[in-house]
Amino acid sequence: MKPVRFDYIRARTLAEAHAALTNGDDDARIIAGGQSLVPMLSMRMARPTVLIDIMHLPELAKIEIKDHAIRVGAGVRQAALLAWPELTECQPLLAAVLPWVGHAQTRSRGTVCGSIAHADPSAEIPLALLVLKGAVELSSQRNRRRVAAEEFFTGLMSTARKDDELIEAVEIPCRFAGHGYAFHEFARRHGDFAIVACAAVARTDGVRLAIGGVADYPVVRDFPDINGDALDDALDHFAVDLDARDDLHATADYRRALVRRLGRATIEEARRCRA
Repeated sequence: MKPVRFDYIRARTLAEAHAALTNGDDDARIIAGGQSLVPMLSMRMARPTVLIDIMHLPELAKIEIKDHAIRVGAGVRQAALLAWPELTECQPLLAAVLPWVGHAQTRSRGTVCGSIAHADPSAEIPLALLVLKGAVELSSQRNRRRVAAEEFFTGLMSTARKDDELIEAVEIPCRFAGHGYAFHEFARRHGDFAIVACAAVARTDGVRLAIGGVADYPVVRDFPDINGDALDDALDHFAVDLDARDDLHATADYRRALVRRLGRATIEEARRCRA
């Protein structure tokens, strides 16, 4: 199948991209890496009348450290962030997550912010942003705003971004002393969409656990510093509370069982990594 007809605009400035979004109303879409959007265009699941290419804007292609956070511009490819020399030291969870994002071929084209914008419930980058308490920078002709990750993901492939806004960058907090980080994923094959993915941040007073691939969007919960049966009971309650779904890959009950097993393994590893 081929996409429906659309106009293509290669934005030369950020202001031009903002203007095209405003003029296109809700029928305009931003394209960067295109690894999520192009298949949707081909299957006609997305039918924009205007496609705005922002990949040629140098101000969006930067990785910076600002206010103890990694600021990743909308033009930064996933492979570029994975190859960034400071990544493991600045945020070990991201370094653990990125090799699981698709395959080398898709990471070489797909962007970090594109994965956030697409908001697939099985995607690893939104999961990492959520558990690390990151934020999304949105901009339009009217204003700029910063939205916390917990408020940005609102449903199945649905976000708080407005029609005239684009994601300009994401902010991912750097590692904190005394915190441990861990990530585990179960999929049919490495690089496939996660059936269940778990990311954890362990502190001295408790742990923060995020689950992807189970509900319509990644879900996070904070647990006190508990162990043994108390931790098992807490994970049981978390698994039951999740709005798990059946599909061709796994049943809801199977996903809940994975949450219990992978969740505990991820928490235990994060605690071992505290430094």
